[in-house]
Amino acid sequence: MNLGTSTLLVGGVIGLLLAVFGVKMLVTGRGPASTLRNFPGVRAAAFYHLLFGLALLLMVLGQTLLGGPARVVVSGVAIVLVGVALVKYRPRVRKPVDE
Repeated sequence: MNLGTSTLLVGGVIGLLLAVFGVKMLVTGRGPASTLRNFPGVRAAAFYHLLFGLALLLMVLGQTLLGGPARVVVSGVAIVLVGVALVKYRPRVRKPVDE
């Protein structure tokens, strides 16, 4: 296994873990406090992780299984998913509450 293949394998595993993490938060309606403190709600955190995970999976699958125009189209879809995640569900810095 060369470096390129192992990098794609690691990227695919990370994408799968992110997508599963996002689905788990969507299904249960809960998430780790360390994750949720940066988002306005559980739904935003879940979709952020889900979209990034799916985008990474699409990039890896497109690079390994497809060629030519199909690879470019799948990469474009992945970039759109990341754009939606960054614009609509991005983490927001909350102002500290004065007590």
